[in-house]
Amino acid sequence: MHKPIFLNNISLYFPNKICFENFSAQIQSGSRIAIMGNNGNGKSALLKIIKGDICACEGEIKNNESVVFGYVPQLIYEYGNLSGAEKFNKALSFAFSQQPDILLLDEPTNHLDLKNRKSLMNMLKHYGGTLIVVSHDAELLRGFADTIWHIDNGKIKIFSGKYDDYINSVMQKRQKIESELDALSKEKKENHKALMKEQQRAKKSKKRGEKFVEQKKWLPAVGDMKQSSAEKASGKNREFINNKREYLNEQLSSLRIPEIIKPKFSLTAKDAGTKTVLSISAASAGYENKNILNDINLSVRANERIAVTGNNGCGKTTLFKAILNYPEIIKAGVWDVPDIKDIGYLDQYYADLVPDKTVFETISDHAPKLSYAEIRNFLNDFLFKKNEDVNKTVSVLSGGEKARLSLAKIGIKTPKLLLIDEITNNLDIETKNHTTEVLKNYPGAMIIISHDSAFLEEIGINHFYEL
Repeated sequence: MHKPIFLNNISLYFPNKICFENFSAQIQSGSRIAIMGNNGNGKSALLKIIKGDICACEGEIKNNESVVFGYVPQLIYEYGNLSGAEKFNKALSFAFSQQPDILLLDEPTNHLDLKNRKSLMNMLKHYGGTLIVVSHDAELLRGFADTIWHIDNGKIKIFSGKYDDYINSVMQKRQKIESELDALSKEKKENHKALMKEQQRAKKSKKRGEKFVEQKKWLPAVGDMKQSSAEKASGKNREFINNKREYLNEQLSSLRIPEIIKPKFSLTAKDAGTKTVLSISAASAGYENKNILNDINLSVRANERIAVTGNNGCGKTTLFKAILNYPEIIKAGVWDVPDIKDIGYLDQYYADLVPDKTVFETISDHAPKLSYAEIRNFLNDFLFKKNEDVNKTVSVLSGGEKARLSLAKIGIKTPKLLLIDEITNNLDIETKNHTTEVLKNYPGAMIIISHDSAFLEEIGINHFYEL
């Protein structure tokens, strides 16, 4: 048990960016809080503010001095050359050794295989203390959270309830507002029709009046007649509709739902065919001083989607490096693999992107025969719409923008075989949805390393190859 912690009007600013402002909340003993939001919105910083490692730009936090915290950061620099999962387990064990009142976890499932994920979720389920977790992992969020803090549009929204209930409530509010906007649009059209009808009636009336004035010279000129009551009413109605529409659009903005990517590919499913694109048999792979994989037998057809599974450290990434002919990999056996230009490689670090190239140059270099207009139209589908978007260099892109640009490279010159290595590890929910949408529609062969079973199901994985 610990005293309630009070956050009073907390604000956090980064250079040229407001992360969130005027956030007030209480952290009661036994709370189970999930912090959500896009990359760069200040989620990790909020954990550090709660712990007292850094100060908020504005506001104050009370009663956190006497609390014992267990904290596992997203990036763990200790423990030498251990794998990501091994580092996490070491850091988590140390956090528990402090006998914490509050456990703070920052993206805990990023580097965990299925076995370690299940172990972590089981631990969180039975943990009796206060738990605050930053995560994009929908499965994890569903499993433990009873309160959601969602950082978006410079505010933190608090929702008391489960993750799915929160998503459903946002969608219902959005649908209600969109229905009202549709009704307003119809009302505006009806108002316009009524005004046109009134103007036609007034026009005919004017002609009749002019004819009458010619006969009765002493009557006032028709041009001096006042605006009709129907026109006045129409003007007031139009003003009401515009004001209400502006208000509803503001409400809709506060319930921002990510834009949808509509991916295009240079290769169609018909072009891909069904022939075998990769065949490995009686093979091995490893390094000069250590053999990692033996008895590799793997065949992939042009329309097949395969997930490579296995515990951390079993050689999944080594298999990819062998397929890509990395010089440090020593191979034996039969390796019938596509030419390197026919293989696309996506990993969580976006190693395929050149830091000093712009977004536009990245795509134009990859597809030099396309015109400027064609490339701009293509990038538009991957949500690079403005001049400043396409002229940014890779080095200044956010994680989500780098992910979209890597996916755009796959679309503009679609490879026959796509290798994907833990690409969802550091993705926020919005970018993960974009990635899912592109990979669902990808027409070629795919081999993917991922511990995220929900993601694998979403993108249509139909075979598993266990190491």
